[in-house]
Amino acid sequence: MSSLLTPRQIFEKLVSFPTVSRDGNLALVDWVEGYLAEAGIAASRVWNPARSKAGLYAHAGPQVAGGVMLSGHSDVVPVDGQDWSSDPWELTERGGRLYGRGACDMKGFDALAIWAMVEAQRAEVARPLQLALTYDEEFGCLGAPPLIAQMAREGFPKAAAVVVGEPSMMQVVTGHKGNIGFGIRLRGHEVHSSLQHRGVSAVMEAGRLIQWANEANDRNRARAPEGDDGLFDPPWTSVHVGEIAGGTAQNITAADCRMGLDYRCVPSDSLEACRAALLAEVARIEAGMKAVHPEAGIAVEETFSVPALAPEQDGAAEALARRLTGDNATHVVSYATEAGQFQEGGFSTVVCGPGDIAQAHQPDEYITLEQFRQGEAFMTRLLAHLQE
Repeated sequence: MSSLLTPRQIFEKLVSFPTVSRDGNLALVDWVEGYLAEAGIAASRVWNPARSKAGLYAHAGPQVAGGVMLSGHSDVVPVDGQDWSSDPWELTERGGRLYGRGACDMKGFDALAIWAMVEAQRAEVARPLQLALTYDEEFGCLGAPPLIAQMAREGFPKAAAVVVGEPSMMQVVTGHKGNIGFGIRLRGHEVHSSLQHRGVSAVMEAGRLIQWANEANDRNRARAPEGDDGLFDPPWTSVHVGEIAGGTAQNITAADCRMGLDYRCVPSDSLEACRAALLAEVARIEAGMKAVHPEAGIAVEETFSVPALAPEQDGAAEALARRLTGDNATHVVSYATEAGQFQEGGFSTVVCGPGDIAQAHQPDEYITLEQFRQGEAFMTRLLAHLQE
């Protein structure tokens, strides 16, 4: 191999690609694919429908099932409007920290995984190591399902354990909430606001839906946690509206309103039940709107759906991650990851990666040198495990 790189050098290269979800990731994918090819590792691409983005998966070692897959995403959130102390697209060391967009979420882990793949190939490991690199995780975990489906169609050797390297401070996370999101558009009927009773305000009807979300949160908060629900913070299903826009003028009932709504569901609440509850409330509000004007209404589009990661009984991924980290405590998180999708696809899966999730998406995003070193130590122990 003409240019064997250290984990730090790979990390620097990955951060240099501005892979904001809206803009694509093909330059990064080209580089990763080429670097793996230099080591004799073939990668397969998984394209988005527009072929403007791609994920990839690769295999090092014997062509058999039962290995370990390291999974990460290539996309990052924007830096627009954020006050950075250094170039976000250049990995910069200051005070024991490595700064850059994606440094924590999650190009640090990606760099370590790519390094480990090359080392596994060079060492001719006894059991395979695999890499999965996705697109559009930040857009609702859209890139993992087609990658998982394509691996199955092509008969890619199935891993016994998947480690999704989202930042967990190298703790072994065995559960996370499910997440489902909706884009909602309310269509009203315009009249002068002095005749409000003859019109339908899309904005005010949206307010009814927001109030319903507030009341759902109050009910869920008051309910005693069931089973594993109590492990989460908060230990209930939450409903959130983060964006809303509509209306034409203060003295006109709003003809249009758009909003986003999402759920973060504890294990005792299924995504299906959450979806049904929302649609039932939408139907109730819409009926009142149509009673005033028949052309008023509400359109609901499901924008993403990410299954929960459930703790596994005697899970192979959990056992492996605990062995490699020495972490025997119980950890769950309230944010969603691609881990639930791998688990739904039939893989034993955990979340375990370097960095603190509190740094994700922040200006001056960073990972500490100590966390990056802990991640490298994890990979070194994993490579030794694959030789056993």
